[in-house]
Amino acid sequence: MYPGRSLITPLVPITLGDHPPIWCKLEFLNPSGSTKDRIARFILEKAYREGRIKEGDLIAEASSGSTSIAMALVSAQMGFRFIAVMPEGVSAERAMMIRGYGGEIILTPKEEGIFGALREVQRLGREEGAFLPLQFENEDNARAHRVGTAHEVINQIPGGSVAAVVSGVGTGGTLVGLYEGLRDSGCNVVPIVARPINRTSFGDVECCSFSARIPGVVDRLSKIFREDRLPGLLTIEVEDDEAIAATRKIIAKGFPVGPSSGLNFCAAIEAAKRINGPIVTVFPDRMERYFTTELFSTYRS
Repeated sequence: MYPGRSLITPLVPITLGDHPPIWCKLEFLNPSGSTKDRIARFILEKAYREGRIKEGDLIAEASSGSTSIAMALVSAQMGFRFIAVMPEGVSAERAMMIRGYGGEIILTPKEEGIFGALREVQRLGREEGAFLPLQFENEDNARAHRVGTAHEVINQIPGGSVAAVVSGVGTGGTLVGLYEGLRDSGCNVVPIVARPINRTSFGDVECCSFSARIPGVVDRLSKIFREDRLPGLLTIEVEDDEAIAATRKIIAKGFPVGPSSGLNFCAAIEAAKRINGPIVTVFPDRMERYFTTELFSTYRS
């Protein structure tokens, strides 16, 4: 993904047993390894075209990893400086990726969770003049998926129609954008939230989650995700253990994904029991950023 260009990721049918195929958007194939490339490119290129940022300017974002990695990559390509603000405790792999793209990292106290990171980002905006993408409230987050990802899905899915779309909610941009884009195309689509259970507090190790075992899935933080803009919204709860086990099975089938992919897939299987027609979900990110986490504990000697 270079400035002014976009990458179309595959949509493939996958099964893990006796259930209808689930149509999975392989977003981990984006250049930085996650679906967050879409929002990083969309937000920063739009701000550049509008004259709100220029080469050499500072960009700052609060993120547990994937958004910051994507912002670091796009900033490197477009000549911006980038600072990622993350609570202590995120996996070392994510920090190394950000630094590899030339980004800087500010760690905030673990006990303050994502809220401490958000406060620090606001300070950088006030005192350092940083441009703030504000992923949890920026409507361009959802718009990137509405005009991009959803359009790709419609062109890729056999028959050109989708019955339901399933996603965990972090910023909410993926689910909201896909739902609105698919509705724009005429699909009478059911939006479904995949929600992990056995939750921990916001301040736990992965900082942005109500499930510390499924990074990037957040409760009550997004200003983009609202039930009133998703008519017919369903919520499907998935045990953390089930999501992790499914992630390992998906990896064993040759798809190098992270824990949120297992969460989404489990919820999509349950959705297929309730809804007739093609079910679409997203595999948001790649496995490499989780090598030192629980996901790979069974593979370490």
